[in-house]
Amino acid sequence: MARGYFISFEGMDGSGKSTQIRRLKQHLEGRGYDVVLTREPGGTEIGEKIRTIILDKDHSQMTDLTEAMLYAASRAQHVAEVIKPAIDRGQVVICDRFVDSSIAYQGYGRGLGDSVQKINDYAIGDYLPDVTFLMKVKPTVSTDRIKHREKDRIELEPESFHEAVYRGYEELEHRFPERITAIDATRTIEETEREILKRIDRLIDRNGTNNSR
Repeated sequence: MARGYFISFEGMDGSGKSTQIRRLKQHLEGRGYDVVLTREPGGTEIGEKIRTIILDKDHSQMTDLTEAMLYAASRAQHVAEVIKPAIDRGQVVICDRFVDSSIAYQGYGRGLGDSVQKINDYAIGDYLPDVTFLMKVKPTVSTDRIKHREKDRIELEPESFHEAVYRGYEELEHRFPERITAIDATRTIEETEREILKRIDRLIDRNGTNNSR
């Protein structure tokens, strides 16, 4: 059986990831692909319980290392239970956030550095996305977009934290240009979608349709 594709979306909260994920799913299903949508932290029963712990704004006493390890624990379960089986079955997995989020948020935002990558190497094994879309909006824009919704523990962090996360994402973009595609998410939904679909169609057409790699 041919191996499937693994696509991830990254970016600040309010960058439009959810909208583009839904649209990409519709596009790929129109091309005949079986698509699995999932998210991090979460994606499994265990992962969703960990998500609740991580994002609970009452858990202000949580240490930075505890936070990083909880994300990695959720990811390990996610890869084993959802991502690996789906890709091995030839499906397309679209994930809202993956390991790049941990590197940006805990490695850069929390200042934990390379330890975050080392922790997550155990969690993900060989399962890195084929392509990652980095939805780029600056933290000031992101904050404005989500100002009317109830914020979780991470969203409530000060502006300096979110600026550090954004710098982390930019560093990842420069380190992994073959995998990470930066998308200007300040444009219209339709313009953003066209750029994403162009990149995905090139990937699929290069590797063949009907789930052949």
